[in-house]
Amino acid sequence: MSCLHPLHATRRPPRFRLAETTPAVLEFEDSRTTSSELQIVSRTGGMLSLSNPVDQGSLVTLMFRTHKGLVFATAEMLCPLSQNRQPFRFVELKEDDQRKLQAAFLTGFYRNIQEEEWIEELRSAIVNWNPPRRRRHFSKAVLAAVTLATLCLSVLYVFSAHLR
Repeated sequence: MSCLHPLHATRRPPRFRLAETTPAVLEFEDSRTTSSELQIVSRTGGMLSLSNPVDQGSLVTLMFRTHKGLVFATAEMLCPLSQNRQPFRFVELKEDDQRKLQAAFLTGFYRNIQEEEWIEELRSAIVNWNPPRRRRHFSKAVLAAVTLATLCLSVLYVFSAHLR
């Protein structure tokens, strides 16, 4: 098994919201199991929907199915966000399971939450965009003066050509 190390990058890895209900099973060290539903997943962890929260810091074997196959991982349960939503982080994930998870991300069956947030921000910016009004560089008086000068030069040219 390969251990997953914390990322040194400042950006968090893309999170994917599952479009379909994805059952997951947690197996505890004493062989007890509980069912849950995988709501969000990334390459470093995710979010589970549980009937009751699991003790923070508990190490569990997490099993869930992707359309690329079953994924088995050792996960650490993090602080619950609510009575039925609890995040986790992967502690160990076999290379084969990492490949299945990555392949599942690439197929488009999962929605990238970060991309969706960027798209919504862009939509909001477009709706609320108020472009600055361009200031006209030439005033009407300057435009009139240039037009008059052009007309005068044209008249002078015609007269000079006629007098020759």
